[in-house]
Amino acid sequence: MSARTFERREDAVDAHPVLVEVERSGLVESRHRGTAVALAADGTPLVRVGSAREPIWPRSTLKPIQAAAMLRCGLELKEEELVALAAASHSGEEFHVEGVERILAGAGLTSAALRCPRAWPMEDAVAIGLAKAGGAPSRLRMNCSGKHAAMLATCVHRGWPVDAYLDPGHPLQRAVRDTLAELSGETPAAVGVDGCGAPVFAVSPLGVARAYRALVTAPPGDPERRVADAMRAHPEWTCGTGRPELRLMEAVPGLLVKCGAEGVDAFALPDGRAGAVKIDDGAMRARVPVTVALLRALGAEAEMDLSPVFGGEETVGAVRPAAAFLAALPGR
Repeated sequence: MSARTFERREDAVDAHPVLVEVERSGLVESRHRGTAVALAADGTPLVRVGSAREPIWPRSTLKPIQAAAMLRCGLELKEEELVALAAASHSGEEFHVEGVERILAGAGLTSAALRCPRAWPMEDAVAIGLAKAGGAPSRLRMNCSGKHAAMLATCVHRGWPVDAYLDPGHPLQRAVRDTLAELSGETPAAVGVDGCGAPVFAVSPLGVARAYRALVTAPPGDPERRVADAMRAHPEWTCGTGRPELRLMEAVPGLLVKCGAEGVDAFALPDGRAGAVKIDDGAMRARVPVTVALLRALGAEAEMDLSPVFGGEETVGAVRPAAAFLAALPGR
């Protein structure tokens, strides 16, 4: 397959091409623009849709890289499902909460040490069940609590200050930044604050794809590979029992995939084929159809229904990849 380029011109009125269209009753109702990139097994770019070298906030797609950095720093998690939880945007289900408590207890800490915000579970059904049972938002239920617990445990292991673990200048966050720079092949362009309060570093979609490729191609037992293997072996710990990432990882053997807020997705296949997606308007509904299209373009058997559009109780349309985007993919 030869590389396909669908780059924007810097003087173009529209920043990026349309990647996804929302069809209702035969007419396009909405459109989502964005950037997508896919790499061959050897790391060669095969698809570049939009400005794939322009920095973005990767949001929670950075969590596997953050987890790898923590393992490099000596974080000790003997159970692989807890390694997956350290890289998770979990749904706040009971086993997620229990796992976060286990990570904290292993470091001699409680949930009082967490600095992520209180939140309801990410999954609506879980949140509704919790509310019916008289529950309330908590730091343990927040989707990033696994990452925060692992960050705290890493600080305890290294003897680093615990209270300041979210400071961008903290040794832990410097280690995360250095790991991201190494795996992505880019110096982060900026540092910001993620929704959970932790630092987030800006790299390009191309850099995100390279980092995911590095996770799956690292030697077995290395921190990067251990994170990838744990996430693939325990996908329900990385997301939840009702999430599209779980369905994708179950459908595509060896797939590593992780979502991030504001319409970001990143993935890698066992042989190093990898990709990343950023939807300009942040629409989370648009990321999965793009990811599935990229996987299919790379030769993966990603059979997954497109997101339906409802009219009353009937399906009257779908959220689907735009024709121009599909035409830019290899094999078209």
